[in-house]
Amino acid sequence: MPFIGLPNNSFLLVEKIRKIVKLLVFTLMLVFLSSLIFFQLETENEIQTYLDKSVPFVGTDIPRIQGIDGDGIKIAVIDTGVDFSHPDLLGWGEDGKVIGGFNFIVENEPPIDTNGHGTQVAGVIAADGEKKGVAPKAKILAYKVSEDGEGVSAEFIIRAINKAIEDEADIINISLGENKTDYKIDRAVNRALEKGIFVVTAAGNDGPDFKTIGSPGSNLRSVTVGATYNNLPSSLVATLEVNGKPFTVMPMVGSLQIDEPISGKIIFGGYGKTDDLQKIDVKNSILIVERGSNVEGELLYFSIKEKNSADAGAKALIVYNNESGIFLGELIHEFVESDYTPQIPVVSIDREEGLEIIESIKNENTASMNLFYNPDYVASFSSRGPVSPFYLKPEIVAPGAYINTTQNNEGYNIASGTSYAAPHVSGAAALLLQKNPELTHQEIKSLLLTTTEPVSDAYGKEFSILEAGSGRLDIGNAFNANLIILPPNFVASVSTDNLEFTKQFELRLREGSSDGLEVIFEGPNFIDFSYFLEGDILQIKGKMNEENFGEHEGRLIINHENTKYTIPFLLHYTPGSVSVNQQDQKLFFEINHPEEWNFAKISVTNSENGITDTTTITPGKNSTIEIYENAEYWIDAKIRVNGITSNAFNTIKISTLSDNNEGLKIDIPEKQIGLIAGIVIIVGIIGLVKRR
Repeated sequence: MPFIGLPNNSFLLVEKIRKIVKLLVFTLMLVFLSSLIFFQLETENEIQTYLDKSVPFVGTDIPRIQGIDGDGIKIAVIDTGVDFSHPDLLGWGEDGKVIGGFNFIVENEPPIDTNGHGTQVAGVIAADGEKKGVAPKAKILAYKVSEDGEGVSAEFIIRAINKAIEDEADIINISLGENKTDYKIDRAVNRALEKGIFVVTAAGNDGPDFKTIGSPGSNLRSVTVGATYNNLPSSLVATLEVNGKPFTVMPMVGSLQIDEPISGKIIFGGYGKTDDLQKIDVKNSILIVERGSNVEGELLYFSIKEKNSADAGAKALIVYNNESGIFLGELIHEFVESDYTPQIPVVSIDREEGLEIIESIKNENTASMNLFYNPDYVASFSSRGPVSPFYLKPEIVAPGAYINTTQNNEGYNIASGTSYAAPHVSGAAALLLQKNPELTHQEIKSLLLTTTEPVSDAYGKEFSILEAGSGRLDIGNAFNANLIILPPNFVASVSTDNLEFTKQFELRLREGSSDGLEVIFEGPNFIDFSYFLEGDILQIKGKMNEENFGEHEGRLIINHENTKYTIPFLLHYTPGSVSVNQQDQKLFFEINHPEEWNFAKISVTNSENGITDTTTITPGKNSTIEIYENAEYWIDAKIRVNGITSNAFNTIKISTLSDNNEGLKIDIPEKQIGLIAGIVIIVGIIGLVKRR
């Protein structure tokens, strides 16, 4: 209805204004509502997208921006089973998160996790709910081979690997294993690799000692993963020196960071009870106490020990283990008093080292402790290499300390260990495989290993290859990489009679050309380095320019299209050498040494099956070993000179044996051999008795 008393022109003008106002209001409301929706979505993503901070820390943002989330990839988790009733891992069967699997502990029962370890591992890989794993849309195949994650049967691991092959898994994650090398497990892993399955294994938690990686982490071809701290509060790093000697200590959860090192005396304070500390003067000292209590059933929490020590005037507290090994302690936990606040820094230490400190401070007593944040640091518990002088392990490290992941009964739990580093790499492989389904195991391995980030210790020194492999996982770098380098690392050997080494690398470009490719050598200055590029083959050459026996690390840096690729290598420089030649089914050896040698023990390992044969050699005496199949053989000679033993290394690749020769050597386990021998002896004795 028109307004009364207004001229027609005025009426038209008012109507136009009314329409403009209505349009303006509608537009503003639309903008406001859109902003609200966008803000809500952004907030939800911020809250729900990531598993703590370890997932974005390894670079998952880049693939997720492109919509890559593991969809369509099947990952076999060989572990304690999976709790598929958890809302973040929900469902069993074709339409669930866990699409299949098998219970090797109790057959005909579903592989439900009653321990929690397998559920935690699966969560890091593919949680898709309140927590988000590395590849949240990937599917899980759950193979239960252990009830508790400790007592693990090699037979069950092997059967699970074979079942994963049968079920056509794309990736296998094995976050458990044995503390020794088991060649049967290795052969099962190799079968999976031959079927094109990407296999990821945890290095183990027996660090910081070297040579602590067992099966299946010791496998030549799988990707073995060590653990780092990450950008969580667990990134608090501790150092300790007593009487000038460094010790490995681990900060407890909730411990204080200090602005500068604490120096002073270390005093032994029993169990850290009030009565213990009343007997001694601990003011301004670093106190060391034993874990637990001397009273059966008494719960003497670390928080109580810390409070007692702080109240007594100590500047810092060290708790040594009451059993072998180091441990992860927590000051903040569900039983702590609500008003409790840590007052001094607290660290844990191995029992043996703790007892060593207590003994050493009886004579001399000077110590220094430091605690500081470092976003990336190889965890002290992470197992170290080497496994073999012929290849490098671990190959890569990933976050594995205090990872907040899925736990049984719909809960969440903070867990630490290489068990939780490995699934970060499995998830990364799933993202790469979804983006490019044609990638082979070796190509995925190359992309992950050559695009890592360096990891440094408390003093800014990079961890060695035997501790950190090629470096810390960076999914973003691997995802954007365009160059595949095979192999992604290498070991070389030189000696006084052969001062040069060569190595060939195959370069595979996913797209583009190799124009502008640059190769840089970073390593000992006594190596003269050169390279030659012809087509897709990169040939490098190194020559020693001075005598410097021992093991030396280095890196090849390849720069291509604004991307840096790193290839770690290990060099054995030995005074002596071992040469090897083949004639038919035999290998013949010769020892060379600049000094007069009197004895050598030679070990020959078939790289395909892990079987090792040994022989001895002396000057003027020929030595041979029979071989039965085509393979690469690793030769390790221990040469005795004037009572001192040194090593020499070589390899030989055999491809000339006929098929009739393969399999002539029967691989019978030692126990079975003993059993058969025992039966034969008993039967013989019975036969003799009957004759009499």
